[in-house]
Amino acid sequence: MQDEILLTPWRDYPVEDSDPFAPPAEEKWDFVLVSDIHEAGSEKETKRKKFLDELSKKGFSIKKIEDKKLFYGVRAPKHIFQKYQWLLRNPDSRLQNPDAHRDVPVTTRIRIVNFILQNTVTSDLEKLCDLRRKRVFEAAFPLHEKEEVREFLKERWARWRDIFCQQPIEKIRCYFGEKVALYFAWLGWYTYLLGFAAVAGLVVFVAGITIFNSSQVSKEICETTNITMCPLCDQKCPFWLLSDTCTYAKVTHMIDNEGTVLFAMFMAIWATVFLELWKRQRATVVTDWDLYRWDEEEEELAMELINNLQHEPQQYQHSYFRSAVILLLVLLMIAVLIGIAQGLVIYRVVATALFTQSDSEFLREQANTMAVMTGAVLHYVTIVIMTKVNRRVALYLCDLEKPRTFSQHENSFTIKIFTFQFFTNFSSLIYIAFFLGRINGHPGNYVRIAGRWRLEECHPSGCITDLFIQMAIIMLLKQTISNVMEYLVPWISHKLHKKRQRPKKRRVMLGEEEEAEDPCKRQWLSNYHLSEVNAFSLFDEFLEMVIQYSFTTIFVAAFPLAPLLAFCNNLIEIRLDAIKMMRLRRRIVPRKANDIGIWLQVLEAIGILAVIGNGLVIAITSNFIPMQVYKYTYSPCMTGNSTGVDCLTGYINHSLSIFRIQDFEPQTKVPEMPHPEIKECRYRDYRNADDYSYTVQFWHIFASRLAFLILFEHAALCVKLIAAWYVPDVPKSVKNKFRVRKHNNLRKELSMMEYSTEV
Repeated sequence: MQDEILLTPWRDYPVEDSDPFAPPAEEKWDFVLVSDIHEAGSEKETKRKKFLDELSKKGFSIKKIEDKKLFYGVRAPKHIFQKYQWLLRNPDSRLQNPDAHRDVPVTTRIRIVNFILQNTVTSDLEKLCDLRRKRVFEAAFPLHEKEEVREFLKERWARWRDIFCQQPIEKIRCYFGEKVALYFAWLGWYTYLLGFAAVAGLVVFVAGITIFNSSQVSKEICETTNITMCPLCDQKCPFWLLSDTCTYAKVTHMIDNEGTVLFAMFMAIWATVFLELWKRQRATVVTDWDLYRWDEEEEELAMELINNLQHEPQQYQHSYFRSAVILLLVLLMIAVLIGIAQGLVIYRVVATALFTQSDSEFLREQANTMAVMTGAVLHYVTIVIMTKVNRRVALYLCDLEKPRTFSQHENSFTIKIFTFQFFTNFSSLIYIAFFLGRINGHPGNYVRIAGRWRLEECHPSGCITDLFIQMAIIMLLKQTISNVMEYLVPWISHKLHKKRQRPKKRRVMLGEEEEAEDPCKRQWLSNYHLSEVNAFSLFDEFLEMVIQYSFTTIFVAAFPLAPLLAFCNNLIEIRLDAIKMMRLRRRIVPRKANDIGIWLQVLEAIGILAVIGNGLVIAITSNFIPMQVYKYTYSPCMTGNSTGVDCLTGYINHSLSIFRIQDFEPQTKVPEMPHPEIKECRYRDYRNADDYSYTVQFWHIFASRLAFLILFEHAALCVKLIAAWYVPDVPKSVKNKFRVRKHNNLRKELSMMEYSTEV
């Protein structure tokens, strides 16, 4: 059943809407509304009719097609778009003929129609979002049209074979609007500059491999056969020789070396240069689009007036009470996320204790490593689960905050969800980097959970390998499983719908002709069966990339391969997002924009956190500072007998403290010593052998760590400020273009004034 409703009587229809020379456009529809077939006279049917009647009063045309669902094609009259053009005409072109109307772009049509649909109020004071919540309408979406631009994007952009090709940003803008185009422009620019960071990180990692067997510290650990270490747990854990962890020590010093410090400084500068160059790139792009000085608030007010001439602008409001409540709820949520991170710590402690008591020799020997790896997998699972919880909480808080506009709602949501996601992703990493092995006490006075389980200890060569393993596992899982699921779920759904909807061959009965199918029906059904999109579909892509950017910069000193993994992922991500948008998802509602919004401030905040985080990793997590203090204060090189001796000789023995076996706590089951004459064991710390108080060396190292942290962060921040000053946000070409344009407009106005005076 099909019918078409002209929403205004023909005699009242605006003259400019009648175009007898463009019949093909009559079958183009701006939006499609989908509804279940409700019983005649039911409440849902009544509400649906009221909404469609409201559209009728605004001059819309509607085409109805009935299948298993009801489909309503919606087309707006031309006078709506002419009002938009008149209200938002370019101020620099006021001298042009005001009667010269040009067709608005398809993306603008869709954006305006979507705004009107979302803000049309029925006599029951219900909007489209309320009707969708009550299942009066099931879906509302613009159509993927068979246009030249779309075919170009499908063939030249949304294909895996084009993975190394440049993106057609202008074409993307023409089909998806400026917001999506800016996302892909930013992602492409980020990936391009990430290539340089990936090369630098790979060089540092390869350099670390070359010293795998040559590090003096690793040699001491591997060649020392007379250092007996204290047990790692209270039950069934034996005394062990330091040389048993030779391989682990080599891996640690492959990661933890002088190149790491230089790479951390490089990444701090890289993050700043990337953002400054992006600002220049963005200025060039939006200037070409004539959007550099576009005013979002003016556009919003114009569309409000087009939708309802009697509309009164919403006033800016601020409630200190509401803000205080929201702040407390945000802090409560952060406390919950930190609590979950502490739960992961408890898991690692308990898992280490259980692995050490296992019957498997492999698990006993690798108890700490297995606890770290399984803890990383569990951390990834919590990230997946809490991402959904964080989204619901952030949306609830935004609704409680009552933002004035959609942009304010989006900005508020962005800050909250990023904050929650940051603590979800990084709380466990922060513990490993800055607290693991530093709050566990010492033999004879261990810190215990519930008075039973000892907190974990670091390996004698440091904790940075634990951080490396945790980051590697999380990044690999996020970039493999998440991307696979992100692509496979809509792809499988699309294939199943396509197979289910495959037209069967119709048998033509004798004497009867087959009824021709409306081409709109086929098009609407195919679009309806694509995966649904919403206002935050693009937001999800931004959030994913910004979290990745955080991993790439904040703890990169511990994981120099992070930029390389991110670079490889982004090459795939660009085409993956393109294929999803072009082939697997409904058409996203275009949005106008002249920048990436509040994400730029988030990225700048991450850049500052990267300086602080990497400074802390080098100062606290890494052994770089203790080795330098030893090298220049206590090493053989400082005693005068340094001929042919490596300055780090004796560092391991210097960094291990002595513990008397007789001083173990009662709950510690002391295993038998391999040699009964040995009455002492060693542990990683700087403590006196008599009363276990901190040694002078500990305070030297503590002061050096603090001094390095202050020096590193101030130097890095100064370099960031210099780089930000050295690279202007706006290129000279853009400034000159605006200057010439202003000059020409002023000249024209002056010429017109003189001409009118003469006349």
